[in-house]
Amino acid sequence: MSPAYLDEVFGLRGRTAVVTGGSSGIGRSMAVALGRAGARIILVARRPEPMSEVVEELEGHDAEGHAISVDLADRAALTAAVRKITDVYGVPDVLVNSAAVNRRPPMDELTEDDWDVTMSANLTAPFLLGQAFGPGMAAQGWGRIINVASQQAFRAYGNSGAYGVAKAGLVALTRSQAEAWSPHGVCCNAIAPGVVHTPLTEPTFADPAKVAQHAARTMIGRNGVPDDFGACAVFLASNAAVAVTGQTLFVDGGYSAT
Repeated sequence: MSPAYLDEVFGLRGRTAVVTGGSSGIGRSMAVALGRAGARIILVARRPEPMSEVVEELEGHDAEGHAISVDLADRAALTAAVRKITDVYGVPDVLVNSAAVNRRPPMDELTEDDWDVTMSANLTAPFLLGQAFGPGMAAQGWGRIINVASQQAFRAYGNSGAYGVAKAGLVALTRSQAEAWSPHGVCCNAIAPGVVHTPLTEPTFADPAKVAQHAARTMIGRNGVPDDFGACAVFLASNAAVAVTGQTLFVDGGYSAT
């Protein structure tokens, strides 16, 4: 197969991608993969140190990376970050909403603060970022929005609580974004991971019995790892996905099919 063809279909040279939660886990893998495909990467996360590590990793692949530290649950701070992105880098071509908080107390212990923080970070922030960048992408005639959802958008287990509600809302938001902007070249899709070992899921992976139970439910015989998601992000961000929009791509080793 011609390298020129692969670059034409999957290459992202000249594109700018904003990746929230790009400092660790799934977001980091997506950011690095998008950078390796040619995109300039703007990382948006809370902690500067891990983002610096990702920028260094990107540079090791001859990719350009930048970092903006912000708490996505803080609306004023998020607004300031959006302004900085547009002023310095312009309207991005790709938006990946991967950042999330994972407060998972039992439902009868779920507080209003748990609810508010979860909704702000996991649903409101993707909405606001989409509102900030989607119209500009549409005006340019090309764009991609990728929202990282969850199995718990579709089924309840493991104290889904506010987290499951927010992720279900994110799937619906993806469809609404697709309806609004796909006629103008902006494809909007979600990715639903299975049970993936990341810093966010350490409490689950601290229980070997639960880990084994989840792995047994998959068709590939293992739980997910962040590297499972890089190429999926490249696909959805590229010209290969020109007619893919409003969809949720399950990247879960068959977990959702059993």
